[in-house]
This record gives sequence, structure tokens and C-alpha cells, in this order.
Amino acid sequence: MDNRARRLAGWQYQGVRRGWDWTSIGKQCRLPAAGGAVARPRRPRFRPGADRFRPSAMRALLPLLSVGRGWRVGAAARAPRRVMSLYRTEERGRPHSEDYRLFFKNVDGHYISPFHDIPLEVDSKKDNGIPTKKARNDEFKNLFNMVVEIPRWTNAKMEIATEEPLNPIKQDAKNGKLRYVPNVFPHKGYIWNYGAFPQTWEDPFQKDKNTSCCGDNDPIDVCEIGSKVCSRGDVIHVKVLGILALIDEGATDWKVIAINVNDPEAEKFHDIDDVKKLKPGYLEATVSWLRLYKVPDGKPENKFAFNGEFKDKAFALEVVNHTHECWKTMIMKKCDHGAINCTNVQMCDSPFHCTPEEARSLVESVPTSSVIKESNIEEERWHFLN
Repeated sequence: MDNRARRLAGWQYQGVRRGWDWTSIGKQCRLPAAGGAVARPRRPRFRPGADRFRPSAMRALLPLLSVGRGWRVGAAARAPRRVMSLYRTEERGRPHSEDYRLFFKNVDGHYISPFHDIPLEVDSKKDNGIPTKKARNDEFKNLFNMVVEIPRWTNAKMEIATEEPLNPIKQDAKNGKLRYVPNVFPHKGYIWNYGAFPQTWEDPFQKDKNTSCCGDNDPIDVCEIGSKVCSRGDVIHVKVLGILALIDEGATDWKVIAINVNDPEAEKFHDIDDVKKLKPGYLEATVSWLRLYKVPDGKPENKFAFNGEFKDKAFALEVVNHTHECWKTMIMKKCDHGAINCTNVQMCDSPFHCTPEEARSLVESVPTSSVIKESNIEEERWHFLN
């Protein structure tokens, strides 16, 4: 954003704050053509009784303010570098307890399901019920919403609770014990921001044509390789670079490799070969981590389809789109969804749709009385494997 556009955006914002007659200056506050001069708009008259802040005027201003979020005046349009999140989270229960839950809210403050209510594609016609602009180039068509379950370097195995109403994030437990991934030398916790794509489902009743194994009954997993450490519950925009086929206890467990569009180097990454070139050793470390992370618990090494070879972006997009179609079938109750809870707030045509009031009642019924447990030893211990 150049200085001319920045000054103009500032004048228009102040106009909204001070209650200026917006319609009287609409023609004066247009962005100039590339290389043109900017004339400061004449200060408009103040209308008595005007609100100091009018949401309608601010909504009209949003397209202009987006200039400051990665768009350049007079330059070819490209994907935004910064994204204002449309979602918030609310914790219930205590961290490091079996009752801990992280619920999601939309921009209206209504509880939603991160599994079913957050759109998969960023450039969908409606993102969270808000009309969005049509994709301007191929890069836009490769933008997806990712729900971050586990921040990089952490050990607690957090996941979307697929079998609970509104699918909050919780810590996985097995045999009454909370799960933590072990530190297998030289790694500490998860080596990516780890999460999932909403509105996807790896169908456990359908064999994958590429692996000949059924799905793992979860949304498709995503390993985000950018430089920023995200927070649990973040909903970020990522672009897909490739994919790896993990076979986890006989089930297909795809791992999408993606990068946050806000990453300073995101524009350099377009396909899986760019990861090999610009982040040497990262993909090899990814295969090693996924192969060995269960070994300290006494389990065998994990296996991979394609001999652990990463597939490219085109292949990955095909897999993601297929899991999205599987989810569509499930959310419309056209297939066996097993124990998956499909309660949602924004899929009006779904037989599992509920009202915002019903969603709030579901959240308020969640118990919040657990006692904080001590940090697990696995977070502090190193494992050296041959």
C-alpha cells in the first residue's frame, strides 16, 4: 500500500468516526489511477444527530481498507497477505483436563462447529454467511481455511471432537490418560502447526482408490510449514503444496502439506518441489516424525503409501476435493456416518441443522469442574531411537 492510498484510507476512516455525511463526499474519495495525484477531499458538513460510528458506513469502507491488507493500487490483484479472522474461540473447563473444550463462535457471536460450519474454501461464494469476492487468479483457487488444533513445538494431542455436538477441540485421552506425543530426538513436540481442513471427511466405509485402505474417520489433516507458531483454535488461510499418505493402523490418514498465506515467504511456495528447495530436510523430517512418533509407546513404526513419497499440489487438491465430497454426503445424511456428530448451525439444508439458541444450550451443558493435572512427563523427556 503506497502513501497516497494510506492517507486516503485514513481520511475516510476518520470520516466514519466523526459522523461525516458520507454520501456527500462519495465522489471525492475515490482512489486515483496508478501514477495520479491524490487531492485531499473537502471536509464535509457534520449532520446534527449523526452517529459517531455507523456500521453501515464502515461496511462500505471495508473494500477500501482491504488495500492495506496486501493489495497494491494499480498492480495486479493477488491473494491477501493479512486476514482478519471471522472466528473466535471460547474455553470451557481447565487445560490439561479431560473436561477441557475449546468452542468456536462466528462473527455474530453464535456458537458453531469448526468441523461443519467453517467453509473449506476461502473463495467460496459465502464465507461464514458473508458474500466474498470471486477468485481473481489461480492462487486464490488454492486457498483453504485451516483449523489449527496443535501449535508447533507443543505435545498435547488436541483434536476436533468429531463425536461431540458442535465438535469443540479437546485433548485426546486413552485408557483414562490424556495423550501427549513424545519428543523423539531431535524433535520437540509437533514440528508443524498441525490441524485439519473443515468440511472434509475421510470415509471409513470407503476404500481410497490410491491406497486401497479405508479412511480414518476424521477431517483431513494439515501440516502447516510456515515460520509463525500459531495458537490453538486459529483459523488461518493456507495454500496447498502437496500431500503424504500415512497408513495408520490400516487406515488411510492423509497429511496435507500447506503454508500460511501470511508467511513472509509464502509467495515463493507453489508446489511440493518448492518445499524441497527452500526448506531442505523438512519433508524428510516430516516422514521420520510420522514414522516414529508412536514407537516410544511400544507400537510399531507407521507405514506409508507410495513408499513415503510426497505427491504434488495437483494430486493433493484432488484428494482434498474428494474428502469434501464425502463430507457433503455425510452432512446431508446420504451415507452411514457412524458416531460422527453432524450438528451444525449454518448448513440450513442439512437434517442435522440446529438454531443458534439450541447451539448455546449445548455449549452451556458442558461440565467445567475438572481439576488441573500436572504437566505430563512426556513433554519434558527425550527419546533416542535406533
